[in-house]
Amino acid sequence: MSSTESSSRTADKSPRQQVDRLLVRLRWRRLEEPLGFIKVLQWLFAIFAFGSCGSYSGETGATVRCNNEAKDVSAIIVSFGYPFRLNRVQYEMPLCDDESTSTTMYLMGDFSAPAEFFVTLGIFSFFYTIAALVLYLRFHNIYTENRRFPLVDFCVTVSFTFFWLVAAAAWGKGLTDIKGATRPSSLTAAMSVCHGEEAVCSAGATPSMGLANISVLFGFINFFLWAGNCWFVFKETPWHGQGQDQGQGAGQESAAEQGARPPPCTYRIRSTGKRSRFVAASPGRGASQLAEARLKGASWAERGLGLGFVCSELKRVGW
Repeated sequence: MSSTESSSRTADKSPRQQVDRLLVRLRWRRLEEPLGFIKVLQWLFAIFAFGSCGSYSGETGATVRCNNEAKDVSAIIVSFGYPFRLNRVQYEMPLCDDESTSTTMYLMGDFSAPAEFFVTLGIFSFFYTIAALVLYLRFHNIYTENRRFPLVDFCVTVSFTFFWLVAAAAWGKGLTDIKGATRPSSLTAAMSVCHGEEAVCSAGATPSMGLANISVLFGFINFFLWAGNCWFVFKETPWHGQGQDQGQGAGQESAAEQGARPPPCTYRIRSTGKRSRFVAASPGRGASQLAEARLKGASWAERGLGLGFVCSELKRVGW
């Protein structure tokens, strides 16, 4: 019994130990940096975006009262939601004649393309941010050492920025059209029974679009998050370092062409082997430029007055 219990306990502890080791290896301090913190925000707002759009459902309706006493007041309630293929949403329109009771009608418009594109982009952003966070927290050394990962990350970030702008704008326009198509006045205008004198139609409750409006707002927030993250991802790429190196090289070349002399004591000062000569080496164009400064009393430098005295002598002689 004791051996079986001990084996079961070790079997229970092994998965826990593996999870603990995995959590310990994660570098949580990366989340305090902009590169990791913005990824967490992108992950959260991607959930908010596709969740608010994909879970929306609303109702619109109207009432039809026939002038015929044999007919009662008919209430029409139409439910619709994601993916907003309104041309497939049917409802029954009552008729005021004695021969038939109702006929089947459909709402107008198909707005599934912008809605599905918006939700699909949110899902892809959700999975990509998870993969990026795992790479940042667990395999950050691979991310920094391999130049391809920052370049791929930068290209994907730019692509998502563009797609979020397009998706948010398209979904906002599609939502405006959905509001017009599901308005109760549009519903009564589409019913032929409301155009005659045989019935009196009145509009019902206007559908609530609060959750759909918030989804558009989340779409633009995602755009700004991805656009802001482009700069921080670009700083990890080799392109950022090359730009700085080229800027420094251009500054040095222009200074050399203009005959500018570097300020004294900004470069290393080394002994030439002689007691009375010191050489200041400054990097220049082609080869190193050497400027000699003859110091009075080289023994002073040897007495420990050091680099400060050497610099003051270089300034005094005008170098």
